[in-house]
Amino acid sequence: MAACFSFSYTLNSYFRRSFSMAGLKSITTDLREGTIIHCWAPKFRRDTKPNLLLIHGFGANAMWQWNKFISPMIRFFNVYVPDLIFFGNSYTTRPERTESFQALCMMRLMDSLDVQTVNVVGISYGGFVAYSMAAQFPERLEKLVLCCAGVCLEEKDMADGMFVVKNIDEAADILLPQTPARLKELIRLTFVKPARFLPTFIINDFINVMCKEYQQEKEELIKQLLKDRTLSNLPKIDKTTLILWGDQDQVFPLELANRLKRHVGEKAELVVIKKAGHAFIAEKPRKMYKHIKAFLTTNPTLSPSTNPPFCSVLLLANQSK
Repeated sequence: MAACFSFSYTLNSYFRRSFSMAGLKSITTDLREGTIIHCWAPKFRRDTKPNLLLIHGFGANAMWQWNKFISPMIRFFNVYVPDLIFFGNSYTTRPERTESFQALCMMRLMDSLDVQTVNVVGISYGGFVAYSMAAQFPERLEKLVLCCAGVCLEEKDMADGMFVVKNIDEAADILLPQTPARLKELIRLTFVKPARFLPTFIINDFINVMCKEYQQEKEELIKQLLKDRTLSNLPKIDKTTLILWGDQDQVFPLELANRLKRHVGEKAELVVIKKAGHAFIAEKPRKMYKHIKAFLTTNPTLSPSTNPPFCSVLLLANQSK
């Protein structure tokens, strides 16, 4: 209960203070039609800096995944850190569960904040959303970073034995752990060197605080990713792209990184981080930051002021038909 000591609530409070002290403010945006998006945005935006959107993956909320990156990144960028729909304080009453809808909502959020062009970094599920943003709104994205994002997976890959899980239901059970055993299995699959010991009260507290809300909706997000997915139907993107992957990723095997590199083509650069698993954002944060910063600050693209605004509200209306 929140009234008792909670390790997860305490960390949430710490991260909120950390984000605020770094120069970000918590905002909630009503996108209409039942969709609310929470985001950390600059308290004071500088037009001389490029914009950077950091999109989290499954697990805890955005603060937990990006906390180590905010202070260094904010020196070079106007940083935006949203909660995807059904994570943190973001939600929708609409029925859509696709990454394309998530991407559309992210761009509508940028519209509401008067951000015309943006660099995007997406990790795992966030990479699916980031890729969809690049496909739908190429004129709005500058550079793209995809971290351990199995965008090029196909529905048949599950039956072909590419993954450690046998079916999508088992995958959802692990990615949305409801028992200590499942959470320990998730940690084992995502870390090369998982923690040897985690107190039971911390495990149960994390599950109760982070894994209970919107459980059904998140399961629908996972299942929608794989439904009828084929590489031939994945849109091509024409965007300068950095692909980061852990060499020992057990969630999305390295083959998917190579497949993604081939699909994007000559504008994509693949960097494999050694001795890292799917959770290299936690295991190798310094190496991850080093590669992202070097990529985003080299050969800058056009200034945001050179690109016209884009009205994505019309696209949302079209999707609802």
